[in-house]
Amino acid sequence: MRPVPATPGHTFSIPVRVYYEDTDAGGVVYYANYLRFLERCRTEWMRAVTGHDQAFLAREHNIAFAVRSVQADYLRPALLDDLLTITLEVEKLGASQAVFRQTVYREEDQTLLLTSTVKVVCVNLNPMKATPIPAFLREKLETLQ
Repeated sequence: MRPVPATPGHTFSIPVRVYYEDTDAGGVVYYANYLRFLERCRTEWMRAVTGHDQAFLAREHNIAFAVRSVQADYLRPALLDDLLTITLEVEKLGASQAVFRQTVYREEDQTLLLTSTVKVVCVNLNPMKATPIPAFLREKLETLQ
Protein backbone atom coordinates (compact mmCIF):
# COMPACT_ATOMS: atom_id res chain seq x y z
CA MET A 1 0.00 0.00 0.00
CA ARG A 2 1.34 3.44 -0.95
CA PRO A 3 0.49 6.93 0.31
CA VAL A 4 -2.70 8.34 -1.17
CA PRO A 5 -2.04 11.87 -2.45
CA ALA A 6 -3.93 14.78 -0.92
CA THR A 7 -6.09 16.60 -3.40
CA PRO A 8 -9.04 18.94 -2.84
CA GLY A 9 -11.76 16.94 -1.10
CA HIS A 10 -9.45 13.96 -0.64
CA THR A 11 -7.87 12.57 2.51
CA PHE A 12 -4.14 11.87 2.55
CA SER A 13 -3.15 8.52 4.02
CA ILE A 14 -0.13 6.34 4.68
CA PRO A 15 0.25 2.71 5.74
CA VAL A 16 1.99 1.79 9.00
CA ARG A 17 2.73 -1.76 10.14
CA VAL A 18 2.68 -2.43 13.90
CA TYR A 19 5.99 -3.89 15.05
CA TYR A 20 6.84 -5.51 18.36
CA GLU A 21 8.65 -2.30 19.41
CA ASP A 22 5.34 -0.41 19.09
CA THR A 23 3.51 -2.55 21.64
CA ASP A 24 3.34 -2.54 25.42
CA ALA A 25 3.31 -5.36 27.97
CA GLY A 26 -0.38 -5.97 27.20
CA GLY A 27 0.38 -6.68 23.54
CA VAL A 28 -1.34 -3.58 22.17
CA VAL A 29 0.14 -0.43 20.63
CA TYR A 30 1.41 1.79 23.45
CA TYR A 31 -0.73 4.94 23.50
CA ALA A 32 2.14 7.39 22.89
CA ASN A 33 3.21 5.52 19.75
CA TYR A 34 0.04 6.66 18.00
CA LEU A 35 1.51 10.18 18.16
CA ARG A 36 4.53 8.90 16.22
CA PHE A 37 2.22 7.41 13.58
CA LEU A 38 0.34 10.73 13.28
CA GLU A 39 3.63 12.62 12.92
CA ARG A 40 4.80 10.30 10.14
CA CYS A 41 1.60 11.00 8.25
CA ARG A 42 1.96 14.79 8.63
CA THR A 43 5.59 14.57 7.47
CA GLU A 44 4.73 12.53 4.37
CA TRP A 45 1.75 14.80 3.68
CA MET A 46 3.99 17.89 3.71
CA ARG A 47 6.41 16.21 1.32
CA ALA A 48 3.64 15.05 -1.03
CA VAL A 49 1.63 18.28 -1.05
CA THR A 50 4.38 20.90 -1.11
CA GLY A 51 7.29 18.96 -2.56
CA HIS A 52 9.41 19.98 0.44
CA ASP A 53 10.58 17.98 3.42
CA GLN A 54 11.03 19.33 6.92
CA ALA A 55 14.82 19.45 6.62
CA PHE A 56 14.48 21.74 3.57
CA LEU A 57 12.09 24.06 5.42
CA ALA A 58 14.51 24.32 8.36
CA ARG A 59 17.64 24.69 6.24
CA GLU A 60 16.37 27.04 3.52
CA HIS A 61 13.61 28.98 5.31
CA ASN A 62 14.51 28.65 9.00
CA ILE A 63 11.01 27.39 9.84
CA ALA A 64 9.43 24.30 11.31
CA PHE A 65 5.95 23.21 12.34
CA ALA A 66 5.66 22.60 16.08
CA VAL A 67 2.77 20.71 17.63
CA ARG A 68 0.81 23.05 19.89
CA SER A 69 -1.94 20.68 20.97
CA VAL A 70 -3.23 17.16 20.41
CA GLN A 71 -6.63 15.78 21.29
CA ALA A 72 -6.93 12.02 20.80
CA ASP A 73 -9.71 9.50 21.40
CA TYR A 74 -8.46 5.93 21.65
CA LEU A 75 -11.40 3.81 20.47
CA ARG A 76 -9.97 0.32 19.90
CA PRO A 77 -6.50 -1.23 20.28
CA ALA A 78 -4.08 -1.94 17.45
CA LEU A 79 -2.21 -5.22 17.75
CA LEU A 80 1.15 -6.64 16.75
CA ASP A 81 1.48 -7.00 12.95
CA ASP A 82 -1.69 -5.03 12.19
CA LEU A 83 -1.48 -2.95 9.03
CA LEU A 84 -2.84 0.49 9.86
CA THR A 85 -3.97 3.36 7.69
CA ILE A 86 -3.15 6.79 9.10
CA THR A 87 -5.17 9.64 7.56
CA LEU A 88 -4.97 13.42 7.51
CA GLU A 89 -7.38 16.17 6.48
CA VAL A 90 -6.87 19.92 6.79
CA GLU A 91 -9.57 21.24 9.10
CA LYS A 92 -8.45 24.86 9.36
CA LEU A 93 -5.60 27.00 8.08
CA GLY A 94 -4.75 30.19 9.97
CA ALA A 95 -2.04 32.79 9.47
CA SER A 96 0.59 30.81 11.36
CA GLN A 97 -1.19 27.61 12.33
CA ALA A 98 -2.99 24.63 10.87
CA VAL A 99 -5.48 22.24 12.42
CA PHE A 100 -5.59 18.66 11.15
CA ARG A 101 -8.09 15.86 11.63
CA GLN A 102 -6.23 12.57 11.78
CA THR A 103 -7.48 9.02 12.16
CA VAL A 104 -6.06 5.54 12.50
CA TYR A 105 -7.83 2.54 10.94
CA ARG A 106 -7.01 -1.15 10.94
CA GLU A 107 -6.67 -1.91 7.22
CA GLU A 108 -7.95 -5.50 7.39
CA ASP A 109 -11.45 -4.68 8.63
CA GLN A 110 -11.52 -0.86 8.39
CA THR A 111 -12.06 -0.60 12.15
CA LEU A 112 -11.61 2.97 13.39
CA LEU A 113 -9.03 2.85 16.19
CA LEU A 114 -8.27 6.50 16.94
CA THR A 115 -9.56 9.96 16.08
CA SER A 116 -7.52 13.07 16.74
CA THR A 117 -7.25 16.79 16.20
CA VAL A 118 -3.71 18.16 15.95
CA LYS A 119 -2.87 21.86 15.93
CA VAL A 120 0.55 22.87 14.60
CA VAL A 121 2.18 26.30 14.54
CA CYS A 122 4.73 27.54 12.02
CA VAL A 123 7.72 28.80 13.99
CA ASN A 124 10.85 30.70 13.07
CA LEU A 125 13.63 28.50 14.43
CA ASN A 126 15.58 31.48 15.71
CA PRO A 127 14.07 32.87 18.06
CA MET A 128 11.53 29.99 18.14
CA LYS A 129 8.47 32.21 17.79
CA ALA A 130 5.32 31.87 15.74
CA THR A 131 5.62 33.22 12.22
CA PRO A 132 3.18 33.35 9.28
CA ILE A 133 3.13 30.32 7.02
CA PRO A 134 5.20 31.35 3.96
CA ALA A 135 3.27 32.16 0.78
CA PHE A 136 4.89 29.32 -1.20
CA LEU A 137 3.43 26.83 1.31
CA ARG A 138 0.16 28.63 1.96
CA GLU A 139 -0.80 28.60 -1.74
CA LYS A 140 -0.59 24.81 -1.81
CA LEU A 141 -2.20 24.26 1.58
CA GLU A 142 -5.20 26.52 0.91
CA THR A 143 -6.35 24.30 -1.94
CA LEU A 144 -6.81 21.41 0.52
CA GLN A 145 -9.23 23.02 2.98
